[in-house]
Amino acid sequence: MTDYSMLINGKSVGAKTSIEVLNPATEAVIATVPEASPAQLDEAVAAARQALLGWSGQSLEERRALILKIADRLEENIGELAQLLSEEQGKPIDGFAGLGAMFELGGSLAWIRYTASLDLPVEVIQDNDEARIEVHRKPVGVVGSITPWNYPLLITCWHIIPGLLAGCTVVAKPSEYTPLTVLKAMHLISDLLPPGVLNIVTGKGGLGAAISSHPDIDKIVFTGSTRTGKRIMEAAADNLKRLTLELGGNDAAIVLPDTNVAEAAGKIFATAMINNGQTCAALKRLYVHEDIYDEMCEALAGIAGSVKTGPASESPDFGPIQNKMQYDRVCELAESAKADGATFLTGGEPMPGPGYFFPVTIVKDIPESSRLVQEEPFGPILPVVSFSDVEDALEKANAVSVGLGGSVWSSDVAAAQKLASRLECGTAWVNNHAMIQPDAPFGGVKQSGVGVEFGRYGLVEYTNIQTLQISKS
Repeated sequence: MTDYSMLINGKSVGAKTSIEVLNPATEAVIATVPEASPAQLDEAVAAARQALLGWSGQSLEERRALILKIADRLEENIGELAQLLSEEQGKPIDGFAGLGAMFELGGSLAWIRYTASLDLPVEVIQDNDEARIEVHRKPVGVVGSITPWNYPLLITCWHIIPGLLAGCTVVAKPSEYTPLTVLKAMHLISDLLPPGVLNIVTGKGGLGAAISSHPDIDKIVFTGSTRTGKRIMEAAADNLKRLTLELGGNDAAIVLPDTNVAEAAGKIFATAMINNGQTCAALKRLYVHEDIYDEMCEALAGIAGSVKTGPASESPDFGPIQNKMQYDRVCELAESAKADGATFLTGGEPMPGPGYFFPVTIVKDIPESSRLVQEEPFGPILPVVSFSDVEDALEKANAVSVGLGGSVWSSDVAAAQKLASRLECGTAWVNNHAMIQPDAPFGGVKQSGVGVEFGRYGLVEYTNIQTLQISKS
């Protein structure tokens, strides 16, 4: 078992108490991490505040060069990081369709390098005999990052890299369930940055609450549940922190009757089960027209029956659910669907033995009112609902309080695009789902969040606008 340390002001730091980290495939303790005290959080924030002037004073080109070195350093250690990620998070190294730990590491590198390429040009609003008016983007200040357990390193990169490029300094808290890869990665790159620019503290929910309310943190960026996001918004109100919140979703897909089932089923399955269903923008409610309903259910069940869930030693397609709390929720929703009279085509029962293993589960003949349809399961279980009227399907897709992503599937792309534009969600896909990329803004509407990430739209969220007016008369 390995003991890990935090990173505060460029130094490795322990704590008086520690948190055990489990392997979700065995339920065995694999490491301990420090449990930061309030004083240590204050030290991390003070270090970030002290480093802010020097870091923001560097040119964007200088910061860009250091960020590219970060990507190179992580790539040099990609195998070790992927192995550690697989052990603590549960995802296989490769996994179904190559969407395992190596996929997350590759995505991290891609996001870092693309984000490093962005600029924050001065915008000229007016330039005439009377005045020149410019809009400048200034770093927002000290950023507090709070990340979840489903994509620990990737989402950390989503949070910290645009902040660093914009000239902000960062205090980051990884999930207590999956802190190891983040700690390892951040220690690997710590010598590339001035002390205090990037600080990593570890702890449980109380630490996240303290970050959210800390008076010397200027912005919070959080990925996680809507419930926690609301608490962060309340805590951040005292000093009017800027917020980027990417919160829960319950993404719906509408499959129109002209869809080629043989072509679409594989994509639908992959985008529903990506990361074992533990993805914010995964497809979670599938509405299929009655004309092709049975065919689609049969195709999805066929794929589900061909994949393997198990420990890493068996080279599976899917690993365990990451933690017991989430595992229990998936089990509970499955039992609720059974009580509602739903038909389980595959899976539906937790697997025997140690570990939080739940097989890929396809559910049909399920009422719209079932909890499995109305609530986000965040696991390897997909309800398939039949519809006869497209307007009714659209109404049901939009009826929930969240709106992260959604999709429409059809052989008629123009018709699908028209319908997709009516989905109440931050990202709408046609003949795909859950596919995000570093140059396209991503965020939710309704209770799925505030603000966006990625590309220039995401980068400017780490800045404040300063309007500069130069009088000429």
